[in-house]
Amino acid sequence: MKSIIFKSIFGVGILFMLIATACKPKGMQTAVQGDAAVKAYVPPGQYDEFYNIVSGGFSGQMSVYGIPSGRLFRVIPVFSVDPEKSWGFSEETKPMLNTSHGFVPWDDLHHIALSTTDGIHDGRWAFGNANNTPRIARIDMTTFRTNEILEIPNSGGNHSSPFITENTEYVVAGTRFSIPMDGKVDVPINSYKENFKGTVSFISVDKNNGTMNIAFQILLPGVNFDLARAGKGKSHGWFFFSCYNSEQANTLLEVNASQKDKDFIMAINWKKAEEYVTAGKAVKKTVRYAHNIYDENSHSATSEIKNEVLVLDPKELPGMVYFMPCPKSPHGCDTDPTGEYIVGSGKLAAVIPVFSFTKILAAIDQKNFDSEYDGIPVLKYDAVLHGEVLKPGLGPLHTEFDDNGFAYTSFFVSSEIVKWKISDLTVVDRVPTYYSIGHLCVPGGPTKKPWGKYVIAYNKITKDRYLPTGPELTQSAQLYSIDGDKMKLLLDFPTIGEPHYAEAIPAELIKPKSVKIFKLEENKHPYATLGEKQAKVERKGNDVHVYMSSIRSHFVPDNIEGIKMGDHVYFHVTNLEQDWDVPHGFAVKGANNAELLIMPGETQTLLWEPNRTGVFPMYCTDFCSALHQEMQGYIRVSPASSNVPLTFSTGAKMPQTEQ
Repeated sequence: MKSIIFKSIFGVGILFMLIATACKPKGMQTAVQGDAAVKAYVPPGQYDEFYNIVSGGFSGQMSVYGIPSGRLFRVIPVFSVDPEKSWGFSEETKPMLNTSHGFVPWDDLHHIALSTTDGIHDGRWAFGNANNTPRIARIDMTTFRTNEILEIPNSGGNHSSPFITENTEYVVAGTRFSIPMDGKVDVPINSYKENFKGTVSFISVDKNNGTMNIAFQILLPGVNFDLARAGKGKSHGWFFFSCYNSEQANTLLEVNASQKDKDFIMAINWKKAEEYVTAGKAVKKTVRYAHNIYDENSHSATSEIKNEVLVLDPKELPGMVYFMPCPKSPHGCDTDPTGEYIVGSGKLAAVIPVFSFTKILAAIDQKNFDSEYDGIPVLKYDAVLHGEVLKPGLGPLHTEFDDNGFAYTSFFVSSEIVKWKISDLTVVDRVPTYYSIGHLCVPGGPTKKPWGKYVIAYNKITKDRYLPTGPELTQSAQLYSIDGDKMKLLLDFPTIGEPHYAEAIPAELIKPKSVKIFKLEENKHPYATLGEKQAKVERKGNDVHVYMSSIRSHFVPDNIEGIKMGDHVYFHVTNLEQDWDVPHGFAVKGANNAELLIMPGETQTLLWEPNRTGVFPMYCTDFCSALHQEMQGYIRVSPASSNVPLTFSTGAKMPQTEQ
């Protein structure tokens, strides 16, 4: 039987590949309309209309692009070390990458979510997920820097995140990989069905400063959670998740997790979950996880290990969790702007099912259940279905919405975006993508107020779209206009890492609040040098602390002697500039970490442990003025037994010391 199933699925895979090859557009230059260049053109000196915040996939970072130009503005270090910005290399940022496993310098960032108020983008924060070592990050959109990272315990994989509720009350994080829990960790892998469980974590977000905390977790069957969306409007208080591997396979999932005709969309009544927590129904579980926060006043991060979470079990707490059948191996799970419709996208399905929230409530009220799955009610498919989009394409993945009642779904296998009408589920337009689109993005598409105007495709394969760069080609984004009846391709632009999901937001919601400098008088760093007269060098045993200032175009001090072998030298560099866009860099020969990149008014620290004697240059790494090249200095390192005194200066010839 398994052999037959394998041959069947193998045949389907070959068919999909043949169709994908056949669907590769011919004469692709004709797909671009004559006015495309004008619509995507942003003249010199003018600003883009939208910020596009894009996940970096295996790069572990986020990137920021302008729309419609496609220009790259910034790469935001999140879960992976970044020597350009000294992220994870400076002493101040190292704690941000701490976990219960120790210092983890890389992760896999698949999805982002932008904060909302009343279901509409507010431009305050961006959230990102770490899929490998489960974590959630919060990025402050006034500085475009990561301010907080929270590890997620009781989790294997963190793919179904970081999706947010209507007023950013919660960020949710669902497990991709189920794992053994409750202390039963050393168990046979083939005991999956008995011992492996998944969880969904509800992480509270402080409405004033954004600080995150795990409010509660929900213990769930050992399935894989893929994507999720919060309810909105009439469905506010609910959350919807796509689930695959309802077969609970633990090996060769491409065969063993594709046997059933339907998997599930899971619906969670998180208001009911809150009631259970308030009533004391949650069980405290002992766990270990890190909570890391970066303070913009001290310009430093702290890491705290926490040891407890609250867990709710839906098998013992009715009315909180329900399953809805969904064909087949669903990926996308998206709610429309009204909150009435929930769209499932089965990767192996020939239809797109659209569920009705009104019907979901009615089915629950009438106990219109088909069965139970691991003690959780399964609602009848026909009882909750609004309808199916018939024959839309091959390999539906993800759906976003505009402000005119239309939905846009990406199709990986047939490499296209399909536009369909929510009210009657009819397909009204389709355009090819180049090639194998994954996610897509409509500005404001996941919110109650889509801004519309564009849809952006994030493609997995580029082939002949760009100049070749060896075996691997750049990932690709493509911009289409949707302000008419027909979608039109406007622009291709390359992306950082592998983009999965992205959100776009009007520039005017972020630009006016953007931080230009850090005020020196507000710098609370314990080693800040707030003026050149405060510069000094101090020895504490084998630790040497250099209180250094930088300003166009010199360091104070720029000559240091008396460093000895075995010393740990901490360069605490304060950028005294109070002018926008004048960072300074700092590097020293032989350092085995990275440079520093210090923003105006900020202090950052580089730890240097010299491994040989000699005189070592140091210099500014970020071009700052016409005399940038002159912004340099020297550090002398002597043997551990030497009697060279510790001296420092700038602009003075030091007397020759004993050799």
